[in-house]
Amino acid sequence: MDDRAFLTALFEAAVEAAHPLAAMRSHLPARPKGRTIVVGAGKAAARMAQALESLVDWPISGVVVDRHGAQAATRHIKVFHAAHPVPDRAGHSASQALLRAVEGLTADDLVIALISGGGSALLPCPAPGLSFEGEAAATRALLASGAPVDAMNAIRIQISGIKGGRLAKAAAPAKVVSFIVSDVVGDDPALVASGPTVPGQAGATEALAAIEQYRIELPATVRAHIEAGTTPPPPADDPAFARNEVHIIASARVSLEAAARRAEALDVTPVILSENIEGEARDIGRMHAALAREFARGASPYPFPLVLLSGGETTVTLGNDSSGRGGRNGEFLLSFACDIAGMDGIQALAADTDGIDGSEDNAGAFADGASFERMIAAGLNPRASLARHDAWTAFNAAGDLFVTGQTGTNVNDFRAILIGSGHR
Repeated sequence: MDDRAFLTALFEAAVEAAHPLAAMRSHLPARPKGRTIVVGAGKAAARMAQALESLVDWPISGVVVDRHGAQAATRHIKVFHAAHPVPDRAGHSASQALLRAVEGLTADDLVIALISGGGSALLPCPAPGLSFEGEAAATRALLASGAPVDAMNAIRIQISGIKGGRLAKAAAPAKVVSFIVSDVVGDDPALVASGPTVPGQAGATEALAAIEQYRIELPATVRAHIEAGTTPPPPADDPAFARNEVHIIASARVSLEAAARRAEALDVTPVILSENIEGEARDIGRMHAALAREFARGASPYPFPLVLLSGGETTVTLGNDSSGRGGRNGEFLLSFACDIAGMDGIQALAADTDGIDGSEDNAGAFADGASFERMIAAGLNPRASLARHDAWTAFNAAGDLFVTGQTGTNVNDFRAILIGSGHR
C-alpha cells in the first residue's frame, strides 16, 4: 500500500465510524402511543433518515433537509435539498416544512430529530421583523469574519425563528429525541446546527460580544434586532424540554480513534494530537509542519513509521480582495506544504469528513515535500496562492486534490500526517 492509499484508508475509517446506524440503534426510543414525526437538518440528514427508516418497525413520517446533491433513498421521510454554506430560498421553504411537521402534536407523540453539522445554513428562518435577505447577508458576514463556530452560532440563534431550541419548543408537548452528529469542538449539542432542538446558554450578550470581538459587519437591521433582544430563544429550563433526550452519536474523537485503529492494523504508530484544534487554518498548518519537521529529523518519541492525527474546525479569514478557490483544509495544507518544502519522508492528507472542502467539489488534498516544487513547475507561486486563499488552484495544478464525493456525514476536519514512511 502506497502512502496516499494508506492515508485514504485512514480517512475512510474515520468516515465509516461516523455512520449513524449503529449508534442510533443503541438509543432508539420506544414506540409512542401516538404518532412518530421525524425532522432533521445537516450534511448527514439524508443518510441519517435512511438509517432510521431501516431501524424503526412502526409508522413514521417527516421531513429533513440536506444540502444540494446529497443522495439517500427514503420511503417515508421527505428529503429537502438546500444551499450550503450560504442559505437559499429552498432552505427557507424546508425550515417552514419542519415547523409545520411538528404542529399540533400531543404528549403521546414522539419527535425524532436528526441533526448534524451544516444545519445552520440549511435552516434559514428569520426571526419576526427580519427578512430572509438579512439572514443570508448576516451568514455571508459570519463566514468572512474568521469567527469560530460557537461565536457564529451564538449570533445565528439570536436572529432565527427555528434555532436555539425553537423547533423543539414548537413540538411541545411531544417528546423530542435528538440524534446528533457533532461537528463542533467540545461536542456541545446546543451548537451543532445552532441547536434547533437543543436550547443553549448563550444569549444576546454573548452574541454582541462575539460581534465586537471578531469585528463582524452585520446588516444594520440584524444588529439592531440582536441589541433589542425582543425574541430571545427559550431557556434551557423551559418545561417544554423536560422529557426530551439528546444523544451524540458521532464525533471527531470517535472518528480519530477509528483511524488510529486502522493505522495500527497497518503497522503504523498513531498519535492523536487533538480533536479540538481551532484557529486560522494557515497558522494551524504551520504548527503541524513544525511538528512534522521535528519528528522527521529524528526527534520523535514514537517509533517510525508514525502518523499524526488531528481534527477540529479551523477558520479562514477572508480579505476584501480575496478571489481564491477552496476551503479551510486546503488552506491548512497549502501552508503546511510551504513549510515542509524539500523534505523527504512526510506525506499528509487534510480533508473535510463531509467530502466537500469549501467552494469546490474536493474533500481536501494531499501534500508532501515535493508539492511546493510541483506547484512552481505548474507556473504557480504557492505562497502567493496562500495569500489569496487559492489553495484549490494550487493543489489542482500539482495533481494533489483528494476527491471523494459527498460522504453523508460530517464530523469536521480530518488531518493525517505520515512520517517515516520508508520504514514501512
